[in-house]
Amino acid sequence: MDIKIGFSDTAREVVVSSNEEQDTIIEQVAEALSDDNGVLRLTDDKGRVVLARNNRIAYVEVGTTTSRPVGFLH
Repeated sequence: MDIKIGFSDTAREVVVSSNEEQDTIIEQVAEALSDDNGVLRLTDDKGRVVLARNNRIAYVEVGTTTSRPVGFLH
């Protein structure tokens, strides 16, 4: 699942791919954003850690955990 983080001071966004469940990610984001001086910490599917200061985050978009079909329909 992809998690997009948009920032208030730039047009670019950070995309993190994670194997975590959607509800788990939403809980982590909500808990982190409850403190303006805190840091949002996410771990991607390769074990890398992404840190973002909460007071700069404009939005967080959490994708779905459902898999998309691959291939063509006849």
